This record gives sequence, C-alpha cells and structure tokens, in this order.
Amino acid sequence: MSATTTQARPEPRPEPAPAGERQSDDGRIGARANLRHISALIRRNALQIKQNPESMADALLMPIVMTLLFVYVFGGAIAGEAGGYPNWIVPGLMAMMGLSLAMSVGTGVHEDFSKGVMDRFRSMPIARSSVLIAKVIVELGRLLVTMAVLLVVGLAVGLELNGRWVELLAAVGLAALFGASLTWIFILLGLTMRSAQAIQGMAFMVMMPLQFGSSIFVPTETMPGWLQAFANVNPLSQLAEASRNLINGAGDVAGPAVSVVLWSVGITLVTAPLAISKFRKKV
Repeated sequence: MSATTTQARPEPRPEPAPAGERQSDDGRIGARANLRHISALIRRNALQIKQNPESMADALLMPIVMTLLFVYVFGGAIAGEAGGYPNWIVPGLMAMMGLSLAMSVGTGVHEDFSKGVMDRFRSMPIARSSVLIAKVIVELGRLLVTMAVLLVVGLAVGLELNGRWVELLAAVGLAALFGASLTWIFILLGLTMRSAQAIQGMAFMVMMPLQFGSSIFVPTETMPGWLQAFANVNPLSQLAEASRNLINGAGDVAGPAVSVVLWSVGITLVTAPLAISKFRKKV
C-alpha cells in the first residue's frame, strides 16, 4: 500500500500596500497613510464637537460679547464717537480671536492624556504628528466660524466694507494663518505643563501682554514711549494694522502683512517640531 504524501499549501502572500501607504522598516508612516490618519482624526474631533456642542460656546459667544462691549461701552470713550469705531475695533478683534481660542487647545491636549485617549493612540500604527495636525486643523475651523460670527455682528453694529470683500477675505486669511501658528504654542504648553490650571495660568500670562500691549483696541500713539516700542513690534499689532488697512482701504498693507506671514512661519517652524517631539516622547 503506497502512502500518499500530502504537501501543505503555501500561505497566500498579502498584496503589498501602495507606495504611499507603506510603513518603512524604521517604523515611518507613508505620506498617503498619514493623510488618511489625519482625516480620520479630524472626523473624530468634529464628532466630539457634535456630541458636545457646548465646546463651541466660546467660539460663538466671544465675538458677540467682545464686539458689543467695545463698540457700545468703550467706543465713545476711546474713539470720541462710537460711529467710526467698528471699522477700528472689528479688524483688531480678528487679530485677537486666534489667540483667545488657541488657549483651549493646550487644555484639551492635557485632558486627552488624563482621560487615557492617548493610550489608545499609542497602540495604533499611526503617525504621532497626525494627532496634533488634526487638532490644529479643527481649531482652524473653529476660528473661521468665530470670524464669520464676528463679521456678521460687526456689520450689524456699523462696520463698513464699501465692497472690499476680496480684501476682507485676505484679512481673514492672515488672521487664520497667525491663529494656526499660535495653536502650536499652546499645544506645546499642554504637553509640557503638569496641570490644566498651570496651562491656563501660563496662557493668561502670554495672552494679556500681547493683547493689551498692541494696537488692537487703541492707537499706539496714545501709549508711553516704552510701551509704543513693544506694541509696534508686537505681531498682534502687525496683524491688526494689516487687517484694518485691508478693510478700510487706507494705509500700508504689504509691510504689516509680510511681518505677519514671517511671524507665523517662524512660530510654526520653531514650536511645531518641539510639540511633535514632546508628544512622541509622552506616547
């Protein structure tokens, strides 16, 4: 009786992933996979906002409260008459909103660590940078919503555009660019500080001198000489002046606009790699 020899069938080889989605031998994620991870994390953060709409309260209410407060409470005292003040204060508030909203990002990153969300990310084969980039993009979306509310309220209280819609979009773009760069600073604070209270305290120490030592609310000519020197180089002053000149159609635009772009690129180039490196060490 002859024995029949049975040979095991070879296991089918998995098809190689597309070049853009392959993971290299050193653990790096391909560009296409990285974009897919960022997209998924953006959807996750957007769903969190949908499930917790209270998280949008600051983005929706802050521009309303700040515009009405400065136009009707301080407008007459600061500008002599409240009538022309909206064209001064609304572009300044556009510069301020990015800084104010970015503060919450650091606290959010800290809460994700304390709630164990980052432990789940640690076990996933995803690029660590995609977690932070998704947060920046979602925060940029919140900032654009805030800008829209601010402009609607500004038009209601007397902001005059005189058909300068393209210039208005350019001003919003500058504010969004600078706001996105500021987000990296507060993400870094959220990764460095040990408590939410410490993050808020440090953010407050950063925010107050930048906001009130600038031309957001009043012309720098009314300030003491030493404060004028600081206000004139303050990037918030540069952003406020660029937005103001774009919307009002008067004054130099190129100088302050280039300054804002350089500040934004410089802040991002310094703080984004530091934040991503700190994040990789924590997870």
